[in-house]
Amino acid sequence: MPTLLCNALALIAGCIIGGFINMAIIMVGPMLIPPPAGVDFNNAASLAKGIHLFEPRHFVAPFLAHALHAFAGALITYLLAASYKLPLALTVGAITLMGGIAASVMIPAPAWFITLDLVAAYMPMAWLGIQIGSRIQTGRSTGTA
Repeated sequence: MPTLLCNALALIAGCIIGGFINMAIIMVGPMLIPPPAGVDFNNAASLAKGIHLFEPRHFVAPFLAHALHAFAGALITYLLAASYKLPLALTVGAITLMGGIAASVMIPAPAWFITLDLVAAYMPMAWLGIQIGSRIQTGRSTGTA
């Protein structure tokens, strides 16, 4: 497979698989930590009206969804890319960060969560995915598990 095509598919796969992980966590989160009474997670107006009722525990699932999206997306991209592994995996982190910035404008949340989310969930987790991907590939190339 040509390198350019392989790299493009690696980037797309990382974004899509990371996105599926994100959505799975967002869908399961309210089942594990129910929202405050009268608040519908699927309705932006309901969220805006009831955001003052949220406790820090209600932000665990969104944070994990964002962090694991960036982590898994960067890891998959790093492992699948034929070349330019680092820049492509960092691109996944940057794309997820841009999505996080957009979400922070559209979805109401306290300033502490937005700050924590934008600073800790995207690029640091993409970097961690790259580090693990590098170790996985180093293990493969040396013949160790």
